[in-house]
Amino acid sequence: MTRPPGDGHPPRRTPPSGGRPAAPRRRVGEPRRSGDGAPPRPARPRPAAGERRPAARPRPRPEVRRPPARRPASGARVIKLADPKRRLRLVTVCLGLVFVIFAGRLVQLQLLDSDALAAGAGANKYVRVSLPAERGSITAADGTVLATSVDAYDITADPTMFTPEATHLPDAPEQAAALLAPILGQPKEKLAAALHLNAKNPKSQYALLTARQEPKAKAQIADLKSALTKQTDTKVCRSQRELLGKPAEKGGRQFLDTACVNPLAGVFWEQSTRRSYPANGLAANLIGFVNSEGTGTGGLELQYQQQLAGEDGYSTYASAGGRRVATAGGSRQDAVPGSDLRLTVNPDIQWAAQRAITDQVSNAGAEKGYVVVQDVKTGQVLAMASSPGFNPNDLSSARADQLGNPALQDAYEPGSTAKLMTMAAVLDTGSANWDTHVTVPNTLQRSDRVFHDDVDHETWYLTLAGVLAKSSNIGTIEAAEHLGPTQAEANKVLAGYLDKFGIGKPSGLGFPGETRGILAKPEDWNGSQQYTIPFGQGLSVNALQATSVFSTIANGGVRVAPSLLAGTTGPDGRFTPAPAGAQSRVVTEATAKTLTEMLESVVTDEQGTGTKAQIPGYRVAGKTGTANRVDPKTGKYSGYTASFIGFAPADQPRVTVSCVIQDPVNGHFGGQLCGPVFKQVMEFTLKTLQVPPSGSEAPNLPVDWKP
Repeated sequence: MTRPPGDGHPPRRTPPSGGRPAAPRRRVGEPRRSGDGAPPRPARPRPAAGERRPAARPRPRPEVRRPPARRPASGARVIKLADPKRRLRLVTVCLGLVFVIFAGRLVQLQLLDSDALAAGAGANKYVRVSLPAERGSITAADGTVLATSVDAYDITADPTMFTPEATHLPDAPEQAAALLAPILGQPKEKLAAALHLNAKNPKSQYALLTARQEPKAKAQIADLKSALTKQTDTKVCRSQRELLGKPAEKGGRQFLDTACVNPLAGVFWEQSTRRSYPANGLAANLIGFVNSEGTGTGGLELQYQQQLAGEDGYSTYASAGGRRVATAGGSRQDAVPGSDLRLTVNPDIQWAAQRAITDQVSNAGAEKGYVVVQDVKTGQVLAMASSPGFNPNDLSSARADQLGNPALQDAYEPGSTAKLMTMAAVLDTGSANWDTHVTVPNTLQRSDRVFHDDVDHETWYLTLAGVLAKSSNIGTIEAAEHLGPTQAEANKVLAGYLDKFGIGKPSGLGFPGETRGILAKPEDWNGSQQYTIPFGQGLSVNALQATSVFSTIANGGVRVAPSLLAGTTGPDGRFTPAPAGAQSRVVTEATAKTLTEMLESVVTDEQGTGTKAQIPGYRVAGKTGTANRVDPKTGKYSGYTASFIGFAPADQPRVTVSCVIQDPVNGHFGGQLCGPVFKQVMEFTLKTLQVPPSGSEAPNLPVDWKP
């Protein structure tokens, strides 16, 4: 190996100018130096093989010398730092104030306002939704459905979704209304007004456009809404939406083209039910109807509103941002369906009665008419028909005066049909017999009036049966005078029988708007009224009351309270029959039998007024009525009330039928107008109920005698 020249040591490095000379490098094996001029530290002996080296002592850290602080130059500005203790105190005070505020608010929330806030939070968090109960149905005696509830939809909208900002259309409500009007059958103006936000509730998110629409209407709206949604999903429309809100110079837009907006996006529907009447106008005046909210407003729908409606339920759920929170729990109370009503009405007989009275009212040019069919044994109403009627499925086409039930709500003077009650009193008290001779002059002076029969005639010599058969007013007055030794006492006796027949008292049906009729106390009967009441003027009844009088005689003198309800079927499916009608004896059975035979003479005798009511094969007992009619508008007599009431078979009575026609123009006699209606309805009823023909001939009681 070649070494560098010299003494075998590397040359010393020359320190830089002004610096300290570099320390010479230590040779191998040369002891370390502690510094310039310092004696060398002795070398540590190396440990022998297998011997541990002692632990090295830590080196002392070199002392760190801080540079001396610089003094500011002469004339320089000295910046003094803020006192840190002062800043700390300020921060502490601020934090303390914040803490006090938070603590006070915490006390208010947790202690003072906790109940109110909890209630408010619960109200805002949980939404309560009503669960409408299904309305019960109304059926006829054989189960034919007369009224039921079917699926329907309430069409609703969110007005906030029809604003120009939401739709980017200047006239979204008007466009939506134009599309919905033909489907809903509503005026465009009305729908558009509902879709606009109103001043009373500027943030309303709910508007009911129309209630209880058929599923067909909902399907049409759904299809149209879906088609419009697809129409807006085009490249052109997407491009327009991207330009919304941008400046005009960059092609921005405020409104979209009509083809790019679905104006029905804010239209929705909610499932509901609506009332349906499958038989249309059959028994409509009896069944009644419901209003737009599904509440019974007339007829049996109103009378049995509570039973039919049931009990609504409810459902509560948590809501956030208008959406249901499925995991937040809730509660539910199921609705209890309404009860079903089964009526005593026979639908076939009801149909026949409605057809017969409708045709005759039209032929007679009358204001209205009604027919009642009643079972004489049970008091059940088998039919109650009125004309003109209405269709409860389309109330818009009916007049207000057509929506009631005049057979129960009209109070009219019965006329000669009331003579049956006078004869019942005379026979039952033993004041006369059917064959008692009665002399009937052409006129009769009583009190301040001169009384006449319906036709001028020479003096008639009639039996009491003949007085009833020929419907003589004068003969009836003469018979009623024998009820007491004085006229006042005779009046009291007659009034007592009228009361037992149910005149001037509710029938017991409880039908809405039913009249109890008018019957003054006997001591209040005026001079002429005490003579007119025996032949049916000066008192008033409804058609069911008049029918019940004849049913009482047909039932052997026992009155059975009328009934319309056969029973109810509750939500549990159990049928509960209605209680039987209350019974009370009015006249003896013998009196009732004699009166029945006298009524047969009205129909069978050639001098009788009810010959048009004859039915081949059946014995018929009945009575005609032709009364002056009181105009409800003026309170004065105007026109006539024509009627006929009878029962059959007379030998084994089963059914009573009454016919009343108000203010006819083409004729006015009861036998002429209502006799044929009675025959048509009674004949159909007897065949429907399969009543066998009479097994004997009518007695044909003599109606007159020779002086």
